[in-house]
Amino acid sequence: MKKACVITLLAASVLSACAGAFSQGARDRNPGPCPAAIILDDASRLVEFEGEPAPEAIAYTAEMIAIRTTCRYFDDVPIRARVQVEMALGRGPAGEARRRDFPYFVAVTRTDRELIGKREFTRSVSLAKGDAKVVIVDIDNIVIPRAGRATSGTNFEIVVGFALTREQTIYNRTGKSLKFPEL
Repeated sequence: MKKACVITLLAASVLSACAGAFSQGARDRNPGPCPAAIILDDASRLVEFEGEPAPEAIAYTAEMIAIRTTCRYFDDVPIRARVQVEMALGRGPAGEARRRDFPYFVAVTRTDRELIGKREFTRSVSLAKGDAKVVIVDIDNIVIPRAGRATSGTNFEIVVGFALTREQTIYNRTGKSLKFPEL
């Protein structure tokens, strides 16, 4: 009879230790999904011309190819997201400078409601004569505040795009924006 009590107590203490490990593991897991990550269509391409819009007047081009995110959050701590933005950057026939800066932004919004925050970045790239495009991946970490532990990542969106002039935005909206040739 005493052996059964010892075994029961031993089993209870092992289960208690396991429960502590499982609750720690549960604490480290996300309570829900990461925020949706999207490329803003109107700002997904940048075409810079020297003069009137024409293929021979293209100085520089850029296109957002993909966005990937991972995140981590638990309890009521903020969402920590890692954002990878893949871009194709190029120099056209009218582009003279070897080095070019391409401005882009990463914004966080409440889904379909309001802007929470926006940060602009500049990707500098060297383009050799004849480089049709260079594909790069920029990575940044962002923190998204949450109201409480019940607020999941589905309440937010991560939006990326190029920081465009008014003329570049209008050009993109016409549907004439030039695409890169496949590698």
